Amino acid sequence: MSERYEAIRYARAGDVAIVSLDRADTLNSLNGRMRRELTRAFVQAPKEGARAVVLTGEGRSFCSGQDLGEAQRQGMPDIGRTLREEYVPMLRAIAECPVPTIAAVNGVAAGAGAGLALMADLTICGKSSQFVIAFARIGLIPDAGLTYLLPRLVGLQRAMGLTLTTEPLTGEKAEDWGLVWKAFDDDRLNDEAMALAQRLAAGPTLSYKLAKQALRAGWEESLAAQLTRESELQTEAGRSRDFAEGVMAFLEKRKPAYEGR
Repeated sequence: MSERYEAIRYARAGDVAIVSLDRADTLNSLNGRMRRELTRAFVQAPKEGARAVVLTGEGRSFCSGQDLGEAQRQGMPDIGRTLREEYVPMLRAIAECPVPTIAAVNGVAAGAGAGLALMADLTICGKSSQFVIAFARIGLIPDAGLTYLLPRLVGLQRAMGLTLTTEPLTGEKAEDWGLVWKAFDDDRLNDEAMALAQRLAAGPTLSYKLAKQALRAGWEESLAAQLTRESELQTEAGRSRDFAEGVMAFLEKRKPAYEGR
């Protein structure tokens, strides 16, 4: 990737792009530069050939949320403007990324860091990691998509409990609650994230893209509208080279070679 980054690291391992939050001295808190760089990375990675993206944090934390030091240096910031102009583009870039995205949560995912992690298609974590919906500790409400995501993932009572008490939720319990896809022993997290990303990168990425669109839309659509959407997206998938390859590979009893088109 041609762009230079300061607040994140970007690397490629074959077809997998690895995006690492790189402000370990602040537990990877989100400042303006990091938000802009994350937006750019998730837009550019698939354009440059990545077929899956892994998001993780350098050091002992995934992301501690908004950089409060930066906010303090700016005086009394317009939080609503920051959300509209910086957080929304970043979160949408992750949610709308056309290839599979995986967040590998090491250590703490607090405040907006939890929203960042849960916006990925699949969130995995270390068993000792912690999700902390910490906004009430400083007199704010959850943002970064959390008021949308939490009730849908864990139900209203648990979403309320996490929000009002700000009690940490361990990675192991997050798996039990359905907040994340899987929790692993901490020392296995990175290997498991890469294995999952490589598996998805070798898959029918056009199918994944269309399935992501359908599943995310299904949270809001009526049954009738969603059945129509399925038929439209399935028509596109059924015309793809990947579908033809998948059928031929099945009939010929071999591993398919998907191209993502």
